[in-house]
Amino acid sequence: MTPKVVVLDYGSGNLRSVQRALTRAGADVTVTADADAALECDGLAVPGVGAFAACMAGLRAVGGDKLIAQRLERSRPVLAICVGMQVLFSAGVEHEIWTEGCGAWPGTVERLDAGVLPHMGWNTVAAAPDSVLFAGIEPGTRFYFVHSYALREADAADLVATGARVSWTEHGERFAAAVEQGMLSATQFHPEKSGAAGAALLRNWLATL
Repeated sequence: MTPKVVVLDYGSGNLRSVQRALTRAGADVTVTADADAALECDGLAVPGVGAFAACMAGLRAVGGDKLIAQRLERSRPVLAICVGMQVLFSAGVEHEIWTEGCGAWPGTVERLDAGVLPHMGWNTVAAAPDSVLFAGIEPGTRFYFVHSYALREADAADLVATGARVSWTEHGERFAAAVEQGMLSATQFHPEKSGAAGAALLRNWLATL
């Protein structure tokens, strides 16, 4: 049966590219902010581009933070992408401004300590043991990143202590490239822009629905 996926429409700029990628991966995809559709679908995708504070404001405007929490309470799958991943954490700090996040995971998203930002390009990912997202994907495979902020490894102890499966990469310093825990999965990179590797990852997620 074809899984039904909602891409949550809260004003994020990469909605259509995520919709197309999930459709090619085999899902029946709708882009909407409708709460009932977002709660009842097989899988909810939460993309994100731009600033942490702006994405949180957009999410709250459509009740997206509550929808994510409700789906997790009901053990319904959620996949978040890029800034969509970042807002799952407790907070984000951009330009010395602290913004509260969704709080699904502990940790604060901060600017990477790197010589060149934004981090824009293809990086390998050290997949977590028993990762579902990276199942069958060869080590050394590259995924496409565009960002300046992330959950830095130096700030990830509380997340790791929860038992979450964390996959890592490096740009200036190590940071979380993907996180999986229960029904909640997220990638800092853009699977929808990562060619065959991203398509394989999306198919892995769809297979869990």
